[in-house]
Amino acid sequence: MSDIESLLGNEAESLLTHSCNTIDKSMLQLPGHDFVDRVISHKDLKPGVLRAMQTLMNTGRLSGSGFLSILPVDQGVEHSGGASFAANPIYFDPAKIVELAIEGGCNAVASTLGVLGSVARRYAHKIPFLVKINHNEILSYPNFYDQTLFASVEQAFDLGAVAIGATIYYGSEESRRQIQEVSEAFQHAHELGMATVLWAYLRNSSFKVDGVDYHTAADLTGQANHLAATIEADIVKQKQAVGNGGYNAIKFGKTDKKVYTELTTEHPIDLVRYQVANCYMGRAGLINSGGASSGEGDLAQAVRTAVINKRAGGMGMISGRKAFQRPMQEGVELLHAIQDVYLSEQVTIA
Repeated sequence: MSDIESLLGNEAESLLTHSCNTIDKSMLQLPGHDFVDRVISHKDLKPGVLRAMQTLMNTGRLSGSGFLSILPVDQGVEHSGGASFAANPIYFDPAKIVELAIEGGCNAVASTLGVLGSVARRYAHKIPFLVKINHNEILSYPNFYDQTLFASVEQAFDLGAVAIGATIYYGSEESRRQIQEVSEAFQHAHELGMATVLWAYLRNSSFKVDGVDYHTAADLTGQANHLAATIEADIVKQKQAVGNGGYNAIKFGKTDKKVYTELTTEHPIDLVRYQVANCYMGRAGLINSGGASSGEGDLAQAVRTAVINKRAGGMGMISGRKAFQRPMQEGVELLHAIQDVYLSEQVTIA
């Protein structure tokens, strides 16, 4: 616990002792060893999905805790292989990506069809695979931002995946088509007994107003989470909320003043609690992304994100670049530091 406190620095007291007086914790479906029996089993899902979710939760250092630590390495498609792996070229090799997830004690490894398919017979039975079936790519010129299907649900199933993942750019011109494509894919994945994970991201230049970027505002990301749960995402991946008031700034859409006066405050845990609430009060687990690697501050930032997520009622973290853009042993240590937050009995629900 002392390591967690030291990494949080001046924020330690605020983040570790905060009590959430907006949406009470008693209203949430919290992660736990019995989450599949208590929450997932009530859904209109085939038994295979329950097995898939339990497999995810029974793997790695967080096994049996109800929390998830996932390693995602799909950045080579959008950011380019060079931009992603030049700092650590061993990760051009898919086997090294999977080995990092295993050594790092992760619940699953998330990557592309090509990455996971290339080593499926060697590793699919050793750690759960999560196949990301759509991507944005910026080799096309001029750039445009869209999520395109790169793989089918059947291909993910055939290589032994327990889950599929997809991104929707909510707020973009292409979002309606993406919603339809991903909804159909999630339905098919559930029919085959796989779990579903949605990267519920916002993407619209109009979400930047007067120099403020509202792509991570609690109110807008909360609505993205609500839309993700609507198409039956079992797990929602979302950027951790920073700030609020997106609806009021862009002057579009519908909200309620109570969102800002009663359901949220400026405290980061309260902002993420609103994200959790929009995941059907935790019935769809919220995992926050770790964000880009910025160097020496990565460890402290990752631990901070994990503390906020856990205390808000979230289900875990999905952290990639902070782990794989450094030597493997350092990446393992960073993943373990994140997991230690979820294993700590002193870091409790706010």
